[in-house]
Amino acid sequence: MLYLEDFVAGQKHVSGKVRVDPDAIKAFAAQFDPQPFHLDEDAARGSFFGGLAASGWHTASLTMRLLVESDFRPAGGIIGTRADELKWPRPVRPGDELHVESEVLEVRPSSSRPGQGFVKSRSTTLNQNGEPVQVLVMNLMVQSRSAKAERG
Repeated sequence: MLYLEDFVAGQKHVSGKVRVDPDAIKAFAAQFDPQPFHLDEDAARGSFFGGLAASGWHTASLTMRLLVESDFRPAGGIIGTRADELKWPRPVRPGDELHVESEVLEVRPSSSRPGQGFVKSRSTTLNQNGEPVQVLVMNLMVQSRSAKAERG
């Protein structure tokens, strides 16, 4: 577990990998983003994507899973307070193997909540070719060591 005092700008974390299965793309889309280019190969070929593509929200969910399973473990959990940036520069395709590289951009104590602070990080989700498929800049609320000591 990493407390606010353990984070420094420039610190990097790399996740494990996950392979994206076409059935998982379709199952996620059927429940949360039922657009034809996420559900059906034939319909997807005639779309902007030119083939089956995962929903951006599926990519975001996979990113979260990879972060939670990585060594990026802020005290109290990965609790986002504000996203400064979220973009999907290219689609995730069936068979892609994703991993996340996170970099701490800024660390600051909270001025209104003693024992807590904020870590701004950029998490870039990359495919097997090292191409970014998602970029997320998020501000996370993180517990400080002093808050842990006060609770005993």
